[in-house]
Amino acid sequence: MKIALLQLNPVVGDITGNASKLAEYVKKAKSMGAGLCVAPELYLSGYPPKDLLLNKCFVERGLEAARRLAEELADCPPVLFGAAVPNTSGVGKPLYNAALLAKGGKLAASFFKSLLPTYDVFDEDRYFEPAQGVSGFQLGGLRLGVTICEDIWNEADPSRRLYNNDPLKVFESEKVDCILNLSGSPFTLGKQAVREVLISNLAVKFHVPVLYVNQTGGNDDLVFDGRSIVASGAGQIVARGKAFSEDIILIDPEDLPKALPESDPGPEEEAFGALVMGTRDYIRKCGFRRAILGLSGGIDSALTAVIAAEAIGPENVIGVLMPSPYSSRGSVDDSVQLARNIGIETVHIPISGLMDAFDAALKGAFGDAPKDVTEENIQSRIRGNLLMALSNKRGALLLTTGNKSELSVGYCTIYGDMSGGLAVISDLPKTMVYRISNWINEQRGEVIPRAIIDKAPSAELRPDQTDQDSLPPYDVLDQVLHLHVERHLPVSDIVTAGFEEHTVEKVLKLVKGAEFKRRQAAPGLKVTDRAFGTGWRMPIACDLSVLKTRGNGKLKMEGN
Repeated sequence: MKIALLQLNPVVGDITGNASKLAEYVKKAKSMGAGLCVAPELYLSGYPPKDLLLNKCFVERGLEAARRLAEELADCPPVLFGAAVPNTSGVGKPLYNAALLAKGGKLAASFFKSLLPTYDVFDEDRYFEPAQGVSGFQLGGLRLGVTICEDIWNEADPSRRLYNNDPLKVFESEKVDCILNLSGSPFTLGKQAVREVLISNLAVKFHVPVLYVNQTGGNDDLVFDGRSIVASGAGQIVARGKAFSEDIILIDPEDLPKALPESDPGPEEEAFGALVMGTRDYIRKCGFRRAILGLSGGIDSALTAVIAAEAIGPENVIGVLMPSPYSSRGSVDDSVQLARNIGIETVHIPISGLMDAFDAALKGAFGDAPKDVTEENIQSRIRGNLLMALSNKRGALLLTTGNKSELSVGYCTIYGDMSGGLAVISDLPKTMVYRISNWINEQRGEVIPRAIIDKAPSAELRPDQTDQDSLPPYDVLDQVLHLHVERHLPVSDIVTAGFEEHTVEKVLKLVKGAEFKRRQAAPGLKVTDRAFGTGWRMPIACDLSVLKTRGNGKLKMEGN
């Protein structure tokens, strides 16, 4: 019996559209000879549906759509797909995260998720009641075990399990011929290699093939990379779905192909693919067709422009140049050259006159106070206002261009360069911005002018300004931020890793002080283990002196 893994890109909340796409792919899989189709976790609602699940009407319409889908597919092979269903027991949370089996025109069976993640970007315990174990069903002479995403991740590191419950233990006594896993596993750099080891080890443990189907597409800050996996009972990876694309993986668990070679795209290629898909889907799913951004002549806006042009087509991207008296001629020329290279429209709006108008309007209130960061921020906010005005007038989504290093330490202006609807590269450290930009040029020729990559980073808000006037060198800053933000280490442990104590204390103080800015920032696309956004839940008003004490550095958790 051939099983089709349907690697699909749902729209959160579009139950009707998601059902229609699933029906289309099931019929296509039928023509390919599939005897069973499997779609991702919570596919019908789109994942993650978040507080839409608190709306009773939303859940009811999902069930109605599931029944109609089963009727429509009565003459097709059975379909196993993810949906939210009511918990009718009267005990516990009102919903289950379920896999529904549509067969013969009816919903023939349901299977419930056991392990509900509540770390990082996940908050499933808010909505769902956990099942007490996994189960399966018989089809085509095979006993198929059904698991949903996190159910298999407790196997990732038995020495550091996140749950006492082992839902897969039942497969030791109730033997299955194959394990199916319906997943909504978000992308982070390097995660696919972890998944493949996990799936391979699981197959070896139970001596059966494991078929893992993952969602693809972008939903808000999360990007789902697809890359569904099939492992043989010997633990060999024998099939992979495409990265960042919809796909059908057709496989016969009793007649598996030969093992595939290892797939190891570099982090630059992975990150670029994720950001392009995330940007495209965010713009499309929010109802926009065009995007706009400021072009400063710096590397961050250059990379953001390249990503946007790749995502939605250069004809749909507008770059805005807003030079001030402190903007170098080179920055303007470099921006124009970049725009020509990628084929996007440009708009030029010098801001010197607007700066003079602000100076005149504030002269009485400011008195003889010397110019300082206040005037620098006014420049940024003038630009933010102009960009928002063009966004409104053109009906184009404004993309912010700040990177993770800047966002971490507050080297950005709230209501200025932080204005916008999507922060495309806000989870890329500055050093990674350079790496991806160089990779793009290696792949495509000098798309990003060499002068943009080579120049010293500068906000150009005062004469001869560079970022390193205020910040440690980015290669140092990014390492300290990685240890603090992603590995959760306190000052003493970071110092022990080889960094100067005064630098570390300064960086952690800046991170804490910028929390109020990040709380008001545009959503950004997550590509690292820990991004500022859904999974970052730090208080604004707090005392972080405890972080100067020594920790063990072992708080990081891995999951789906």
